[in-house]
Amino acid sequence: MKRRERARRLIELGGLVVKSRLVELVNDDRAALYGAFLELFLQLQQETSEQVIAVWRRQGTRAFKAEAEERSQQPERHRHAQNRRG
Repeated sequence: MKRRERARRLIELGGLVVKSRLVELVNDDRAALYGAFLELFLQLQQETSEQVIAVWRRQGTRAFKAEAEERSQQPERHRHAQNRRG
């Protein structure tokens, strides 16, 4: 993987961590986040990992759709203000 592609991937993955609000829940405690990810890793090593991933995928898909719908319902003026901020 090229350096630029890797950087983009890492930024996107970090964005998902923030979007999930885990960072807020653990008060930006990196050790707690890492421990949570290790726990997920252990959970996925179980025989039921495909089922677990399917559940997570459905939940994530619903959340992405809900966020997109929420953004599309924002007043036009509010969306432009957000775009200007970054």
